[in-house]
Amino acid sequence: MSTDSFLVFTGVAPHPPIMVPEVGGEAVSEVQSSIDAMAEFTRRINEAAAETVVLISPHAPLEADSFVAYSGPNANGNFARFRAPETAFSVPVDEELLSAIEVHASNANYSVSRIQGGDLDHGTAVPLYFLLSNGWQGQIVALGYSFLSNDDHVSFGSCIASAIKSTGRRVAIVASGDLSHRLKPDAPAGYNPNAHVFDDEVVAAINANDLLKIEAMDTNVRRTAGECGYRSLLVAIGATKELAPKCELINYEAPFGVGYMVAQLSSDDEVLGELPGLARRAVETYLSTGMRMPTPTRPFGILNERAPCFVSLKTKDGELRGCIGTIEPSKETLAEEIIANAISAASQDPRFDPVTVDELSNLKYSVDVLSAAEETSVDRLNPRIYGVIVEDESGQRRGLLLPDIPGVKDINDQVSIAARKAGIGPGTPIRLYRFEVERYRE
Repeated sequence: MSTDSFLVFTGVAPHPPIMVPEVGGEAVSEVQSSIDAMAEFTRRINEAAAETVVLISPHAPLEADSFVAYSGPNANGNFARFRAPETAFSVPVDEELLSAIEVHASNANYSVSRIQGGDLDHGTAVPLYFLLSNGWQGQIVALGYSFLSNDDHVSFGSCIASAIKSTGRRVAIVASGDLSHRLKPDAPAGYNPNAHVFDDEVVAAINANDLLKIEAMDTNVRRTAGECGYRSLLVAIGATKELAPKCELINYEAPFGVGYMVAQLSSDDEVLGELPGLARRAVETYLSTGMRMPTPTRPFGILNERAPCFVSLKTKDGELRGCIGTIEPSKETLAEEIIANAISAASQDPRFDPVTVDELSNLKYSVDVLSAAEETSVDRLNPRIYGVIVEDESGQRRGLLLPDIPGVKDINDQVSIAARKAGIGPGTPIRLYRFEVERYRE
């Protein structure tokens, strides 16, 4: 599959409660550049249209051999511990994405322990406060890390990225963490004249657009610094492994002997618009001129690969208007596959009348790109994560159902609907195949 994903932004944010005006009072003037940087940070997340933000905090309750997650339906934060109890908020938890993270982590032999009840730790609450204050609205997944190895934290980040792909949600990751805590004689963790090396190396790696330098950092440098953000960074770096890094230092300062960094690690939103945009152009060209639009002369990334896909057309009110797809690739590139399936969805879906020119302005497009199907069993299905293909023993009848379909309650529901679509009656011996999708929406 492609290296492109729905991880539309990854960044690093500090979490000193003193940044929160209701907590810091007059002292916020000392961290004003960090506050301003968080406004810019949030602007980028909003510009990427992130529906969910995943926050990784070093101050969540720790488990020795398990990552942790705050359970829903809502995550609640306040600053009562910092003499500002009236400053509080409640944000919905993206239970679908959290469940997907648990599945993908389990597939990699990692566990995720749910935290039931309790308020968010300040490592989560401070960045989230600034996201909300600067206009971001959406769901969150709030995670904490473990005492597992650095490599395990990078691998867990890759699990998060895979889960994000499976849901088709636009997601931003925020690695919460402060850098060295020992930069001045009056610093909270004491002073070490070499503590600045950690901050210098992290900032240099960001400026060089080289995240591997952070991943390979010497253990003694980190210990000398007394930092609290390194493993958050590792999880975020692991999530970006399949993306080209697009690092940018937004701000760094250390007014109280603690390093506060606001930075972008990745921003990848190009293909998200390109796939459904190609489907839209194909349908509008065909209905307006009667001609099939030519394939792009230089399709990039995933568009130049061979892959099956489904194209869906919906009204802006969310009503399905057409959906046609392929289980196996029939064209030389995904770009050609999208064009063909988009036109078929608009004109040949037997459930609907053909789309008319007058309807075009009221349509939204999505493209589901399918992974290779693998034979499976009922106990290895998950209707939120995997699509299913049901086939009779002769291989002549095949029914497909995409993952995460509204109204599909459980595995049995998913399999029976796919079987009915194929005309396979109850009790007929069947073979099952599962696949994942990368979902691209307008």
